[in-house]
Amino acid sequence: MMEFYSADRTRQRELVHTPATAKVAHITSRVSPSLGPLAYLLGRHFLLPFFFRHIKIIGQEHIPQSGPVILAPTHRARWDALLVPYAAMGCRTGKDLRFMVTSTECQGLQGWFVRRLGGFPVNPQNPSIRTLRHGVELLLQRKTLVIFPEGNIYRDGELHPLKPGIARLALSAESSQPGLEVKVIPISINYSRPYPNWGTDVTINIAPAIKVSDYNNGCVKQNAKYLTADLARVLQQLSHQESEITTHAFAEIPNS
Repeated sequence: MMEFYSADRTRQRELVHTPATAKVAHITSRVSPSLGPLAYLLGRHFLLPFFFRHIKIIGQEHIPQSGPVILAPTHRARWDALLVPYAAMGCRTGKDLRFMVTSTECQGLQGWFVRRLGGFPVNPQNPSIRTLRHGVELLLQRKTLVIFPEGNIYRDGELHPLKPGIARLALSAESSQPGLEVKVIPISINYSRPYPNWGTDVTINIAPAIKVSDYNNGCVKQNAKYLTADLARVLQQLSHQESEITTHAFAEIPNS
């Protein structure tokens, strides 16, 4: 991943506020006012309850109702992109989610839908400044941004090394506007089958917010490493709580 930050905070502010040039085209994202609500309605009340036998949501109260938020879920299947809004939209009514997705997911017919449902592309191996700048802009507008920190789908149930982009993006936004209070929400998604099919059970485990302001001092690159490590630690803990699910209070949505 390319270096997005320097220890110089002035450079971070320049990155956020410098207008895009002709050589660096500006990236935008939007949710279609007609397609977005329809997709969420069909997904929430028809598609997901029909496809999955049970959907269990643990810790839904940890999702903030306002302010700039990064939802950071594990990535186990393409269904994740539908389940995250399913778990979050009830807490953030009227707050459209924006998704940072791989460039390949923004191509063809699938890409047509992705772009109209809040998705914008990123190359996980070499993310461009314009993509990361757009992520910062969304946080400054107090939007909710969904980023899969592992980068790719992994079906072995293990947490894989996290990309540093979430921490760097969050710290850049927090540094550019003191008191912004960006929050990162760790989310673990677990399916009862590696390749979900009809009748699969799914558990969505949501942890308390990580406050980015707690890391906004000293060396930015070092703080980004600390934030990434803490996010990985929480996601690892969530992945091991599946066997202890009966000790938690959860909302269970059966297929009915």
